[in-house]
Amino acid sequence: MGKAVVAVVGSAMMDLTAYAKLLPEPGQTLVGDLFTTGFGGKGANQAVIAAHCGAEVHFVGKLGRDLFGDSIAENFKRLGINSLHVGRSDIATGVAHIWVDGNGENRIIIIPGANSEIESAKAVAAIDSIDNLAVVIAQCEIKQEVTLAAFRAAKERGCTTILNPAPFQRLSSELLELTDWLIPNETEFRELHGELPSNDEILKSFRPGKNSIVTLGALGAVLIHADGTIEWIPAPVVNAVDTTGAGDAFVGTFAYGLASTMSPLASVKLGVNVASLTVTKKGAQSSYPTQAEIATLS
Repeated sequence: MGKAVVAVVGSAMMDLTAYAKLLPEPGQTLVGDLFTTGFGGKGANQAVIAAHCGAEVHFVGKLGRDLFGDSIAENFKRLGINSLHVGRSDIATGVAHIWVDGNGENRIIIIPGANSEIESAKAVAAIDSIDNLAVVIAQCEIKQEVTLAAFRAAKERGCTTILNPAPFQRLSSELLELTDWLIPNETEFRELHGELPSNDEILKSFRPGKNSIVTLGALGAVLIHADGTIEWIPAPVVNAVDTTGAGDAFVGTFAYGLASTMSPLASVKLGVNVASLTVTKKGAQSSYPTQAEIATLS
């Protein structure tokens, strides 16, 4: 079997993270425990974990001509992520301001910066040019028109498309039609469907005739097959330190699984186990397990 080839069309950012036992109320100032900078952005996170799994990963995006952009580009190079289709912009590299509380839960504000400059035509050219491409992933931290153009190109050449609708925004009917796998979390599911994914009947009515997965944090994930079959996949019990980037770890790992011709169920199980491992460490990409560690999971 050849190498799993995955393209990620999406965002790359620098994460600026503050950790504190309690997060401040409006008008309140508190002393925190730790501040870190780290590599992030939903697209870059998903690309990095797919590379850690062993995929051949191509990143399609845009960075600023600044220190953050240089650092992210160097990180991609170090990880063997193909950056031929990463452009540079006079607009600053995107950043994410993250607050993490004592329970490991986070609150995030993103400033997209150069990510908003990704061009549809260049994304299409990238998708058209990658040899043996199997899976194309996108999220909602870039312009939806770019994702739509990339997915059109992906479907024309027979690729599987995965959309992680985060942060939530209204999705066009055409984009949904071009999406083979839609992967929201519970909050995004509610925004898309009007209610929480609390039972099989609600889940079956989400996208009839289409595949979806809902990630459920500590509860794992639920796989919704196009034929309406529902499978609940529990997560191992872990001590959560920081949930930042866990959803991205799931998406990137799942994409690797599909690109490796694993079954959807096996891909979900691997994604849940990898994501569960990441929450036991601080940061997004800094919490991601190595290829050797991933190989021990099933």
